[in-house]
Amino acid sequence: MSTPNIAKEDIINAFEFRHATKEFDATKTISDENMEFILETAHLSPSSFGFEPWHFIVVQDAALRELIKPVAWGAPLKLDTASHFVLGLSMKAPMVKWDSDYIMSMMKDVKQWPAETIEMYSKFYREFQESDFNLDTDKKLFDWSSKQTYIALGNMMTSAALVGIDSCPIEGFHQEKAEALLREKFGVDTDKYGLSFMVAFGYRKANPANPKSRRNIEDIVTWM
Repeated sequence: MSTPNIAKEDIINAFEFRHATKEFDATKTISDENMEFILETAHLSPSSFGFEPWHFIVVQDAALRELIKPVAWGAPLKLDTASHFVLGLSMKAPMVKWDSDYIMSMMKDVKQWPAETIEMYSKFYREFQESDFNLDTDKKLFDWSSKQTYIALGNMMTSAALVGIDSCPIEGFHQEKAEALLREKFGVDTDKYGLSFMVAFGYRKANPANPKSRRNIEDIVTWM
């Protein structure tokens, strides 16, 4: 593994290039290689305690995309025109509670930690949930998982921009109805997973009408 040496100007240019693309060029398709690259950046994204409380569904089937439209008011035009459409799922309480089977499996089978390390991390993780962040309800635990999944979302959109691919994150959906659809038509166990976001990838049909606007950096950063 070599030390990255990407020009800072190229990275800033990618951030300037990226915008929430409302309509994509439906005639253009992202290559398998590029989409796998974008998904790999989600795979390699950091998460609290390294527990990866996420799952991503790439929806390419046209009939399934049609089913999403009635429950996602912010998505129809993207569903019609995007090359790839991804659902970002986050784990619910039964998966991420400190003593869950999933967490134990992550420590034992994925990270392959020795018993004493597992015991130590279990203690830290329990204190984190019960004392540090007061994650004492199912909703709080799901919101915590969603915060981790959004890290992967940001990395996917940035990596896409770095190779000239457009994206649009979407929260314009009815969560309860969307999760019912996932349960009934997508085979998702909604006791274990909830929908945090949708995100479309493709190539813009036209350049944005207005330049990117942001507050001055002095208004958002304090040096002390």
